[in-house]
Amino acid sequence: MEVDKMDENDWKYHGEGNKSLVVSHVQFCRVLRLLKYPAEDSENPPQTAEQAFRQIQNIVDFSSNVMSSLLGEKFIHSGEVVKLPLEFVRQLSIKIQHQRPAWRCDKVMDIYSGCALCLPNLTSPALHHPTRIPPLCIEIKPKCGFLPSPKHVSKDIKTKVCRFCMHQHYKVANGKWKRRSLYCPLDLFSGNRQRMHFAIKHLIEEPQNNFKIFKGGQCIYSSKEGSDDSPDLNSLLHHLRPYFLYGNNRINGHMTCKAVLNDFIQVLVNALMSGGGGDGSVVTDRQGVGRSFCEASLFNKERIRHGSRGLPSDSVLFRILQTQMLDTLDIEGLYPLYRHVEQHLEDFPKERSRHLSRNNTVAIVTVHFLTSLPVCSRTRLQIDGPYNEAYLEKVQKCLAEDDGSVEYAAAKVHQYRVSMTAKDCSIMVGLVPSEEEDDEVLPSQLRPRDFRLPPFSYSISILDLDPKPFDSIPRQLRLDQKIVSCYLRTGGALPKGSLREREECTLLFHPM
Repeated sequence: MEVDKMDENDWKYHGEGNKSLVVSHVQFCRVLRLLKYPAEDSENPPQTAEQAFRQIQNIVDFSSNVMSSLLGEKFIHSGEVVKLPLEFVRQLSIKIQHQRPAWRCDKVMDIYSGCALCLPNLTSPALHHPTRIPPLCIEIKPKCGFLPSPKHVSKDIKTKVCRFCMHQHYKVANGKWKRRSLYCPLDLFSGNRQRMHFAIKHLIEEPQNNFKIFKGGQCIYSSKEGSDDSPDLNSLLHHLRPYFLYGNNRINGHMTCKAVLNDFIQVLVNALMSGGGGDGSVVTDRQGVGRSFCEASLFNKERIRHGSRGLPSDSVLFRILQTQMLDTLDIEGLYPLYRHVEQHLEDFPKERSRHLSRNNTVAIVTVHFLTSLPVCSRTRLQIDGPYNEAYLEKVQKCLAEDDGSVEYAAAKVHQYRVSMTAKDCSIMVGLVPSEEEDDEVLPSQLRPRDFRLPPFSYSISILDLDPKPFDSIPRQLRLDQKIVSCYLRTGGALPKGSLREREECTLLFHPM
């Protein structure tokens, strides 16, 4: 990418989250991720260009040096920081402004620093040869896949109902979504194909911001926050049908809607269970049956025909779950340790914010309660980084028991922050239709009972691996309390018309 020849007309709006905005190149499989900040700061950016560069470099370092080791290098695309011409960034901001959702416009794109994160466009999988139909990409935000230990929680309901299912009540009560999703992360992370199929079916039924489908790089299926409209399932089937033209579930030579959907879900389950590295062994009963079932899930445990074998140890879901489970204390058990670290930082502020930059010169990071800091060779506790091998070692080699030291408390805070990143990451599943003949379907692409599925080659990636701020922990505790309180207040009632007898929750389609 030649930054001196950047043209805003070569880029288009791709999407955005709470902290960044993404544009994609119209020809090449590249995206630029730019920072955002509150609209009221549009005339006075909250940080300098150097600080913006460091913020993005921290994201790269955290992804490449920490999360890559924990999740598996094969799944990670850390990207690189690029410096862009300011005039290009300003013209790009003007061009895409009308394409942004209105509810996202409380924040503006950073047009002052010229810094961005350059990444591959994973919504458009790379093709090794032309295909008759475009590749698909499915984005899944799986969320937290386990229940906390009862040792550290104050409300028993947290050991029975998962955070995602409780959070749905809170989000609907506050108007973020009109309807609750019946998806449960514990079903997806179970490793049992029936439960995984059940979970993905509910993601399709109510995607919210946890499920999107892209075709040739264009989003063809998603939810709009706060919208009364349900996603158009018939339109989705229209897009999917050409990928599933053959199979055993035919009626008079025609694939039914249910068959198309089931085959699509099965291909997705196969991809999520695949490895591509490691020994591929299956890990069973990862945390005891009591912590792997959520009482809010509509899946009936008695329906499991073949038992719950667990996830293959080289699968993306297994690696994500293991990283999530670095949170051994829950936010309630973690908070006293956070306060221990915070008090230490107030007593010894120099230990928070001075660290070596990548070229071994001293980088000074501004902290709200510090006006100036003397030069120091390194940060001992690494609260604000650097995210290097030493930080990873603190995460991986934390003592099993609390020895009362600030080092132990800081290590548990590090583990919690890493876990929170894993709980909020996105899985990108690229599906490229194979041009092989029907009789050459690979064994790994067969589903149970030897029903044939169309052949796909697939790629798995993990995105959204930013470090979570140290100072966000008190807010996380308050949010947790609000979510649990709301769930207990509403009685955990099922959505209207969603009785447990509707366990199949069949999706309804109009004739096509």
